Amino acid sequence: MSEVTFVDTTLRDGNQSLWAFNMKTAAMLEAIERMDRAGFESMEFFTATMFKKYVREHKENPWHWLREGSRRARHTPLRLHGGIKGGLEKKPTSVSRLVVQHVVDSGITLTRTSNPWNDYAVFKEDVEALRKAGMDCVVNLIYSVSPRHTDEYYAQKAREAAALKPWRICFKDVGGLLTPERTRALVPLVLENIGDTPVEFHAHCNNGLAPLNYLEAIKLGMTTIHTGVPPLANGSAQPSVFNMLRNIRAMGHTASVDEEVLKPVQEHFTFVAKRDGLPMGAPRAFDQSVYNHQVPGGMIANFVHQLRLVGMEDKLPAALEEAARVRAEWGYPIMVTPLSQFVGTQAAINIIMGERYKQVTDQSMQYALGIWGREGAELMDPDVKDRILGRPRAKDWEGWEQPDPSLPEVRKQLGSSSMSDDELILRVFAGDEAVEALETAGQPREYLSASQPLVRLVNELTKQKEYTQVYIRKPGFSLTLGKTEPAAEPMTEPI
Repeated sequence: MSEVTFVDTTLRDGNQSLWAFNMKTAAMLEAIERMDRAGFESMEFFTATMFKKYVREHKENPWHWLREGSRRARHTPLRLHGGIKGGLEKKPTSVSRLVVQHVVDSGITLTRTSNPWNDYAVFKEDVEALRKAGMDCVVNLIYSVSPRHTDEYYAQKAREAAALKPWRICFKDVGGLLTPERTRALVPLVLENIGDTPVEFHAHCNNGLAPLNYLEAIKLGMTTIHTGVPPLANGSAQPSVFNMLRNIRAMGHTASVDEEVLKPVQEHFTFVAKRDGLPMGAPRAFDQSVYNHQVPGGMIANFVHQLRLVGMEDKLPAALEEAARVRAEWGYPIMVTPLSQFVGTQAAINIIMGERYKQVTDQSMQYALGIWGREGAELMDPDVKDRILGRPRAKDWEGWEQPDPSLPEVRKQLGSSSMSDDELILRVFAGDEAVEALETAGQPREYLSASQPLVRLVNELTKQKEYTQVYIRKPGFSLTLGKTEPAAEPMTEPI
């Protein structure tokens, strides 16, 4: 029996998939040192998506998390998630390269990234740029379900991915669509076609099957898996590290992860969830309809929001059915960012308008023109393509190429030639107004944690009804807690 190694996804994928990056910096810093000692092979830690979210909504500087968090993690390699290109917004290549360089300068020299089409001919340039910047690259091989995504497709894509000579390949089930049967069919194919390139397995629990698929993959020779610490596990995130440790050991495998070290981490994140009103990840029941529409869980919530705005919440089943039709007409793109958002938004518009393709988004036109991947233009149904592009607005996108200003040009656009790299990146991702608000917000506040004994003691003492006065004293410290009688109700009738 082999040793199984664990990549932790709690602070990146768990925080993103389950909490929409709503965990504050100080709450993450409270946990990082203990997680660093748990025995993970590596930990996913940072992504450029955090720049916009943390600056605009939390009024926190993500550079503080990157640098302070990486300083505290001394035993476990940390990972960036992402590359030079990709995402919903096309940023200047010069700025994306600058982000990667600053991440490397912070001591993080490993990233996991992908092309949404599994188009490794296009992706080669990105991988080479990451390698030149000092990054080892884990290349995703993304699983999907459609008439196009056959065994032969995955055998060929595995060979293409391995030809890039990445540090590793990650077999990625982003939609939680794999079944044990498909896992048993595809894992040997992937392993046979990647040569001696190491491989790892990343799966989401959207349909409740990821833990079973991990066990099947381990039986077949994959021995590096991605997990999270509850409550930032299960749900739409990765399987629980505790559950997987129990199961692999029951199968006779070994693992160096110490769950005793992680139990206070679980307690801390549970405290954070309760304090901040964040959801607890829980195992999900199997749902066959997921295989029809393949809309990610987070996007379904967005569907509900869009339909609620126009009083059409009851149309959610119709919108999901429409997403399946749009995806088929668009050539079965993999339902991963940004392609899943394009498909889902157009499907929602079709339902809201009551007529298919009466209105189309700019992204739908860009997709049909191949701006978001050549396969979009090549595989789209010709009649649908004509309908999307047969309008004046589409002419504005024909022949469009992404502007690619240099860093001096970006600085000029932002109005300052002396602006620091840190500020430049924040302004490009989050906008001037949000960065200016950030400058007055100060450093993140210290986060009171359930792992701190005094906090726990005070919390318990406040629940004791039989005491009215409590004194806590030790050398150099004194704390007095007292209960007061509630004030009398004010008189409401005249005397």
